[in-house]
Formats: sequence, structure tokens, C-alpha cells
Amino acid sequence: MTDNTNTETQTTTLTTATHGATVTVHYRGTLEDGTEFDNSHTRGAPIEFVVGSGQMIAGFNNAVDGMSVGDTKTVTLSPDEAYGEVNPEARTTFPKSGFPDGLELTEGMPVPLRTPDGRTLMGHLVEQQEETVTIDLNHPLAGQTLQFEIELVQATTTSSTT
Repeated sequence: MTDNTNTETQTTTLTTATHGATVTVHYRGTLEDGTEFDNSHTRGAPIEFVVGSGQMIAGFNNAVDGMSVGDTKTVTLSPDEAYGEVNPEARTTFPKSGFPDGLELTEGMPVPLRTPDGRTLMGHLVEQQEETVTIDLNHPLAGQTLQFEIELVQATTTSSTT
């Protein structure tokens, strides 16, 4: 037997961002000293995410939840609401022989590492020894208090009908 039911997807525009809504936001992120680390306006594209899905850092998600479309707000996030505190155990030593010949190793350079289960972790080189390098796997913004200026551009929800 064949199911001839047609399923249609309906998108509804919301006036307020709520849990489960797909939102589009522009934002500017700065450090405590005012240094800008990210800006969706500069990139020319807002970001889109589902509120409450875990796609964003907790403090950013919580700031957007309940905002009205067109509103702009500024929030300050402590490390525990952002990328966490610096974990001193999130460092590893890697042999220089594991890098391609001729690659210039410089402090601060990003270094992708593969875990035993196949995931890729991004770290950055923090120290060089004679035969090895030390790679820090903390997020570059770990331990930082962050400030975001957030503008809610759009909020929608999608439902399926048959």
C-alpha cells in the first residue's frame, strides 16, 4: 500500500524569540578591554540558530530567548556562560615529526588533532621544545568575560501539516 499523504512545511513568523524558534541575529562580540573578536556585520551575514538547541554558548542563547524582533541588547557573559574557564589539563605534547616536512611551526598557529574516535579538535601551538610542541586545546576565548551586542533580525517556527 502506498501512502499518498502530502506533507507540507509551514513557516510562521514570530515577534519574539522563544525556545525552539529559528532565529537570525546580527551581533558584535568584544573582550573586556573593548577588542572586537567577531562581528556579523563585518562578515556581511547574520547567523541563524535554533533557540535552546545547544548550537550557541549558553549565555548568548539565553540573551536571545525572549527578545523581540528588531530589538538590540548588550550582554556581558562570564566565562561560565561563554567558553568556560581555562583548563590547565587541556594541553598536550605532540612530536614535531608528526607535522609535514617544511611546515613552519609558530606559536599561536592553529593545530587540528584527531581523537581516537575520529573527532577533530582544534588547538593552538603554545610552546616549542627541541623535539616536541605543546598544544593548548582550550577554546581561544576560554577564561574571558565577553560582551555581545545582539540584534534580533528574525524569528520563525516551522511545522509540518498533512
